[in-house]
Parts: sequence; C-alpha cells; structure tokens
Amino acid sequence: MKLMKLPMVLLFIMMLISSCSINRIATKAVADALTGTGSSEVFTGDPDPELVGDAIPFAIKMYEALLSQQPDHQGLILTTGSLFIMYANAFVQGPAQILPVSRYDEREQAFARAKKLYLRGADILYGGLDKKYPGFSSAYRSGNQDTYLAKMKKADVPSLYWITAGVLSAFSLNPFDLELGVRLPEITALIHRAYELDPDFNNGAIDDFYVLFYASLPETLGGDKSKVGTHFKRAVEKSKGRTASPYVSYAEAVCIPAQDYDTFKTYLEKALALEVNADPANRLVNILSQRKAQYLLDTASRYFLDLDSGDEAWEDDFDE
Repeated sequence: MKLMKLPMVLLFIMMLISSCSINRIATKAVADALTGTGSSEVFTGDPDPELVGDAIPFAIKMYEALLSQQPDHQGLILTTGSLFIMYANAFVQGPAQILPVSRYDEREQAFARAKKLYLRGADILYGGLDKKYPGFSSAYRSGNQDTYLAKMKKADVPSLYWITAGVLSAFSLNPFDLELGVRLPEITALIHRAYELDPDFNNGAIDDFYVLFYASLPETLGGDKSKVGTHFKRAVEKSKGRTASPYVSYAEAVCIPAQDYDTFKTYLEKALALEVNADPANRLVNILSQRKAQYLLDTASRYFLDLDSGDEAWEDDFDE
C-alpha cells in the first residue's frame, strides 16, 4: 500500500467501523490486513518524514477505532501502542529538542505532551501482555514478575521492547517523577528478558537501546558504562552497518559526557555517510537519525567546552 493513498484508505475504514452493519469478522479481517507482515514499512520505509508525521495521528486514531471493536487483537495492540511511542519520539520530542532557548516554554509543553504519548502507548502494550498472561500487570508488585517473564516467547519481544522504550523515554523527560522512578526495576526486567529471547531483534535494535540505557543511567538504576562498547559494536554488526542510529546514540550518550569531540565527529560523519536507500525498510529511521547527526555536528560548540563557539543564535538566546 502506497503511503500517498493511505489517508483515503483510512477514511474508508473509519466509515466502515462507524457503520452499525459492520461485524466483528469484518473488522478482524481489516485488522489482520493492516497489521500483517511488512505493514509497518508503510511508515518506516517512507523517504518523507513530514508526510509520515502528518499521517501517523490519523492512523493512530484509526487503529484505536479498530481496537475498540477487536480489543483482544494482539496485532492491533502492538501496532497502536508502538505508533504512539514512535510518534512521540520522532515527531514530538525530537523537534522540541532542537528548539532554541528563547522558545523554552514551547519546548517544555512538547516534552509534557511526548511524555503522555509515551505512557499512553506503553499502557496499551502492557494491557496486551496482560491479556495474554492474565495477572502480568500486577506480577511485579506481588513479586512474581520473573515467573511471568519466563513464560514469554519470542513473539512477545516487540511488546517488551516498546514498553521499555516508552516508559524510559517518559522518565528521561522528567527524572524527578518518582512514580516512574520506582518502576525502573520492573521495566528494565522487560528489556533484559527481550534480549534473552531475541538478541537480534530488529537487526540489533535492543543493542542500540542498550547503548543509551547503560551510558545514561547511574549504576544505582542499572547503568553500566563498561557494557556500552560491546553493545555498540553488536548494534553495528547486526545492522550490517546500514543503520545510522547506533553512531548517533554513541556520539550523544558517550562522547558528549566524556568530552571526546574527535570520536563524536567521526561517528556522526559515519552516520551521515550511510546510504539511506541501502535499507529500504528503515529509510525513514535513517533519515531522521541523519538529521539529528547533522544538528549535533552543527551545534557541537554547545556540548564541548574546548570548541570555539560560532553559534551566534545560541548566544543570542542566552542574551535574551
């Protein structure tokens, strides 16, 4: 299905769902078609981030409408929950991070919105696992989480991954949120189990996640800088060097705190040198990663004390 045709198709489906005559069999057939193998590539493989950013909100509402008719459909649960998290990261938090200081209030409002979207998606996914494994949602509080995680299969890895990504991304936007902070051991157990079940998930996506996870969190919350290099190498190897994200993750999470500008520059240039069409299924992800890489290079003087600042716009923001 071509993305340019997607809005018309979605509108047609929404009209069908609202009709009293449509039955659950029909909605299940539609749900199966929209969540089948390769369906996500309609978004992740598109070369136009703005087009995808405009389309995703409508798609999310369409999936929610289908989910209201098919609340136990695991494909719909995964697609709906993960779309909330993807949209929050790529099209809400991401653009807000590059706003100038003079637009501080606007940035904070976007961060607050992104946090809500992250948690909304994670809640949908958590509910899906609770449907598959009744009692899972309360297992951590009752001390039985390990028992439930032991029952999970490779098919559960996408949900475990996206729940962790959603909750930890929300926490990163407000590390003083105690309600989320106390959930970190519960949530991190999910990503560890996902890695046990499928260490090659999505061509090294969990290794890429671990670069940020182990580099950013303090040891008391699960961080471990000694593991970062290993997971970075694995992420690059498993993606066959066709994914820009690991290089950007390492540059941001490791090189900036270490004030290692040379490695920072080298890795971001490697990210920018990647041919986005070499991996059509992840074309959009690579384009967004390369945009971030270019932004980090252009604003490097903000992060490295030894660089001469030629960023007058940045200085003007502070003067205001």
